[in-house]
Amino acid sequence: MYKKILVPLDGSKLAECVLPHVEVIAKGCGLPQVIFLRVVEPSSGSEGYFGIEQKDLKQTDKENEVNAAQYLADLVKRVKWDGIKTKSEVIMGRAFEDIVTYATKNGVDLITISTHGRSGVSRWVWGSVADRVLRSACVPILMVRAPGCVPGI
Repeated sequence: MYKKILVPLDGSKLAECVLPHVEVIAKGCGLPQVIFLRVVEPSSGSEGYFGIEQKDLKQTDKENEVNAAQYLADLVKRVKWDGIKTKSEVIMGRAFEDIVTYATKNGVDLITISTHGRSGVSRWVWGSVADRVLRSACVPILMVRAPGCVPGI
């Protein structure tokens, strides 16, 4: 049924709570490929951003991109799943938009993503990448609540 699973990660342990679920699905479906995706939102783009020069913002973006690539490389080494090809990719952009675009352009069959379970003011302030992906993507999505979830919150 599934041939390609996309696993968007933000570098947090909470986001990684999807990994056991991905492994079970991948092995159970005889899945040929799992793609780990990290979208790094750029800080550069506007002159005078909090008094920081554009060249410094671009350097910060480059460092964040390198760190994201290293995180995914380390992750791929940790999750050696027999017979399942893993791929990692880093994209600079807006998280929810680029996750959905990547899935569409690359023939992804399933997106698995954790949700941090924010509600109330913190959800309003920070938004929810997982919720936006759920509402925007045209492929099936498996959302996994982070450990420590409290019902109704």
